[in-house]
Amino acid sequence: MIKRLILFLIALLNIAGAMAQTKKKTTAKKNAAAVNAFQLEKTLLWEISGNGLTKSSYLFGTMHMLCAKDALLSDSLRYAISNSKEVYFEVDLDNFMETLGAMSYMNMKGNKTLSDFLTPEEYKRVKDYFKNGKSLLPLNMMERMKPYFITAMISESKFPCTEKDGMEMVIMKEAKKQNKNIKGLESIKYQASIFDSIPYEKQAKELVMLVDSAVANKDKPASNDSDYQLLDVYRNQDIDKMIELTSAEESMKQYLDILLWNRNANWVQKMPTLMKENTLLFAVGAGHLGGEKGVIQLLRKAGYTVRPVTHKPAIEKEVI
Repeated sequence: MIKRLILFLIALLNIAGAMAQTKKKTTAKKNAAAVNAFQLEKTLLWEISGNGLTKSSYLFGTMHMLCAKDALLSDSLRYAISNSKEVYFEVDLDNFMETLGAMSYMNMKGNKTLSDFLTPEEYKRVKDYFKNGKSLLPLNMMERMKPYFITAMISESKFPCTEKDGMEMVIMKEAKKQNKNIKGLESIKYQASIFDSIPYEKQAKELVMLVDSAVANKDKPASNDSDYQLLDVYRNQDIDKMIELTSAEESMKQYLDILLWNRNANWVQKMPTLMKENTLLFAVGAGHLGGEKGVIQLLRKAGYTVRPVTHKPAIEKEVI
């Protein structure tokens, strides 16, 4: 359960893309030209070489929550794991003490509760939604959580499958099978603290909008849901589309630096030292890879050759 909540945490750092689906999409078109200037091949796996590296390393774009049938390895990704000395995720998912303390980072500061930021009518709508068993946890157990974490619970419940997994978990299972070290580019505490930079009231209002949208669209085809659309983008390995969606929501633009761009720059500063003498696999959210300020372009600007590697997930028995 704790690791699933941590996956929610790192998934939420790409929240702008998910929330953009429920609002106006006109901005995405305006941003398309800028994104296309750095158009990338459709693949999630990339090889990093050159600039003094004696051995190549690898970069893979994950999605933190998927239907289990979509969370699959490819032969090329297995090779990257096998060839790597260590695997770096956004956070160290194999650090028991750090993951154990994750819950304490998910609560709002100042002993605040969700009802502090909503009108009685808004709070009732959210409470009524959760009465219908629309989440892993009842609302009274999440009252003090940062509202975006509650948003994640709703998104998880709407996934078009009963069995879910994250690419991090699939990669980690394979890496541990091969006795590879697991490490993180950031701490869980740092990731959770990012949400303190986004006003709790804004987070709470976004939660109400998501609940209202879910109720209003409950009788519409599931294929129209934003989670289906995001899954399709990931299945198509369309990194450009991911960054286009991430940049589409006007109300989130002011937070993209702390959610994405600053973190990308921090990672690219660390990566040269980490991969100087050993082959490594860096597996981070696919939304971090594309665009002018994405990890791929930043590595290229730093002098590295970053080339696409074909990633064709193996077909395994279907999980319903």
